[in-house]
Amino acid sequence: MSVHLHHIFAPSAPLSVSGLTSHIQDLLEQDDQLRHVWVMGEVSSASCYRSGIFFTLQDPDADAAVNCVVWRNQIEQLTVQPEPGEQLIILGRIRIHRKRGACQLNVWQALPAGEGLRALRYRQLRQRLEAEGLFDPSRKKPLPQHPQTIAVVTSPQAAAWGDIQRTLKRRYPGLTVLFSPALVQGDQAPASIVKAIRRVVADGRAEALLVSRGGGATEDMDCFNHESVVKAIANCPIPVVAGIGHQRDESLSDLAADVFAHTPTAAAEQAVPKLIHLASAHDDRHRRLFDALDTHIRVREGSLHRLRERLQRLHIDQTIHHERQKISWLRQRLVSVMSKRLRYASQHHQLLQQKLSTLNPENVLRRGYTVMKFGNGDIVRSPYDLSVGQQAQVTFASGDVRVTIDSIEDTVKSNDGNTPPSKLGSN
Repeated sequence: MSVHLHHIFAPSAPLSVSGLTSHIQDLLEQDDQLRHVWVMGEVSSASCYRSGIFFTLQDPDADAAVNCVVWRNQIEQLTVQPEPGEQLIILGRIRIHRKRGACQLNVWQALPAGEGLRALRYRQLRQRLEAEGLFDPSRKKPLPQHPQTIAVVTSPQAAAWGDIQRTLKRRYPGLTVLFSPALVQGDQAPASIVKAIRRVVADGRAEALLVSRGGGATEDMDCFNHESVVKAIANCPIPVVAGIGHQRDESLSDLAADVFAHTPTAAAEQAVPKLIHLASAHDDRHRRLFDALDTHIRVREGSLHRLRERLQRLHIDQTIHHERQKISWLRQRLVSVMSKRLRYASQHHQLLQQKLSTLNPENVLRRGYTVMKFGNGDIVRSPYDLSVGQQAQVTFASGDVRVTIDSIEDTVKSNDGNTPPSKLGSN
């Protein structure tokens, strides 16, 4: 048997209602955590007055609510306006309303929660990247008309990779496809995609790059809205084709790509032409070339016919005699000019032969001079390039002699009349 003792302590003096509310106010408003608090909930009611917006933020699962107010001078600072049924993240401060003895949240900022917050971040990032010019049409690079090698960045486990392979093989047989694997979902996906793109750029063989993944939940596509991925695509020196998601999906990577399609298959179709279309275009060019050639021949035949008619109306013998005289005069003139040029060339040739004979080293050697060379065949241009004990080769007009340097004498004067210093190591 247990006995519960309840001790009743009587206060020295009872508190007034004002004193109680003041005490509660001091406790709540002096709490550092409640001075700057984030609260998430659903707006159950909202009313606009001249002084501001009054609304109730509730937590339906826990059956709890808090009164909120946005004063008029703060309304323009809100990212979203509180509307009934909206999920919001509220930033504010707890205040006590002393007349009613109730607390309320003075709100400074309201952000959409859940999907709304994701959409807000998407819009803000899109506006910033657009201001940086990453989506500017002038940045778009044209795709090669007849690529020989393209690269694909996607997950090896994704169905998109199989769709791309089948589409490329069907449309453009013989194409070389380089595969750069990457994660296309999850927290590590942005870094993996950027790394895969850089790998393709460093390889240097691809003429076009296809970045792709299949459809999925909205949150699964977030990696293609990551700033690092968007900038890697926008700054890629290789033309990029984006094929991300399904018809309803649009990512920031799509906007940054040079070309984008709504599915991986459509992206592969954009990346390469269809072989049958190339054959049809070739046949069409062949036909147009044949027609142009046929038209040209007919025009030339008409011109030739008109020339023949004119020729028949001319005095052929007189014309031929005149042309022969003209040719004879031109022949004489040509012979005269060429004779002069030949004489001048002969004289110039003789002069060059004389200069060449004068400069011929062999002729210099025949006059009694010699040439000293190092062992590697380079010419010795100064005694100070030699060292004692070094071997050298002396070339005469009639042969070569191997010599060994015993000493180096400082007897040669420099151009300014001063004797150069002895070489280190010489005697």
